[in-house]
Amino acid sequence: MQTNFTAEQLADSGVAESEKILRKCVHCGFCTATCPTYVTLGNELDSPRGRIYLIKDMLENNRPADKQVVTHIDRCLSCLACMTTCPSGVNYMHLVDHARVHIEKTYKRPLMNRITRALLALVLPYPGRLRASLYAARLGRSFAPLFRAVPGLKPMAAMLELAPPSVPRASNIARPGTHAGAGEKRGRVAILTGCAQPVLKPGINEATVRLLNRIGVEVVVPEGEGCCGALVHHMGREHDALDAARKNIDAWTRQIDRGGLDAIIITASGCGTTIKDYGYMLREDPAYAEKATRVSGLARDITEYLATLELPAPINGAGLVVAYHSACSMQHGQKITVQPKALLKAAGFTVKDPPEGHLCCGSAGVYNILQPEIARTLRDRKVKNIERTKPDLIATGNIGCITQIAGGTDIPIIHTVELLDWVYGGDKPDGVPAAVKATL
Repeated sequence: MQTNFTAEQLADSGVAESEKILRKCVHCGFCTATCPTYVTLGNELDSPRGRIYLIKDMLENNRPADKQVVTHIDRCLSCLACMTTCPSGVNYMHLVDHARVHIEKTYKRPLMNRITRALLALVLPYPGRLRASLYAARLGRSFAPLFRAVPGLKPMAAMLELAPPSVPRASNIARPGTHAGAGEKRGRVAILTGCAQPVLKPGINEATVRLLNRIGVEVVVPEGEGCCGALVHHMGREHDALDAARKNIDAWTRQIDRGGLDAIIITASGCGTTIKDYGYMLREDPAYAEKATRVSGLARDITEYLATLELPAPINGAGLVVAYHSACSMQHGQKITVQPKALLKAAGFTVKDPPEGHLCCGSAGVYNILQPEIARTLRDRKVKNIERTKPDLIATGNIGCITQIAGGTDIPIIHTVELLDWVYGGDKPDGVPAAVKATL
């Protein structure tokens, strides 16, 4: 794609990087076939190619974002299926992230939209605030139909509908500390506790620590760790995202300096995609660039890490049929496609690939709150495809997908590591059919 930026514009490193990305696009349109919003809406401007044209025009003319640009960029899930499809290597992720920062700086959103986005940024990255808000949501669920009838309040309705009917107790695993491995030490890792996941599904990290400890891996929960920054990053709140990244980098660097780390384990793939990008995000920060690159290099999804270890013989499980839902942040963002399914198969599960597995379920961080109608359409399409495989269970590696898909089906959906922990001697996860017993 030909570009016409001035030398003055290219002095801005963000613009310069975007210009390089734009030049790689050859207008082929392969991305349109795998873009969830284009497949759903059929509008060229709701495809990666269409959004690229909008972003190019906005940045090249150095103008503030307008309603048209914001509408179509906001509809982007950042699922990154376009990057998997693109034959030219266009880094759409970095381009759309830069566009969102530009939007945040130059566009004044309608009042209710500003309030909603500010509320999400104020609550979701903080487990204590999120827990309190979920308790409050239980009292306000009856107002969801009323809010849904008012256009500006639809995100509020979506928040209430997504809130679980009950909130699990806080887990001790989320507290800073060290969990020693059994027997001969096979490794030392840190684990990201995160923000939403330890509130919604604390059992995921509990299962991770149990499994790793049983096979001899020491697990550290660092002091000072917090949200990875992904939620605010995808809303264009660059300052907040980089602050979150620096906080985690400091926490993990202290552990690297004290005893070394073989990996930083991540059990929410949405977080993994962002943490693996810390090196790029902080490339211009002289105090953090090197440390950020080191942290990004250590980041591993739990299935990535387990795939490098020799696991014991399975103890539980009886040939359950598992539909594996590959989260977009897993398959497109991190290019992890083989390891989760290989681990499940080795554990004794029959693994099914749902049709249209490349399409997003509609979760995408806070997308299912800010764009609830499109998100619901995508969820229903995803659920229909999953149910066609007639599974006993659904396995996935991202808390957002778990919450989203669970709202559309009665089939239990369980994190991959919870199933693996059970198979190799841990507790049976909630949702595993009662008729299945230890048989191996």
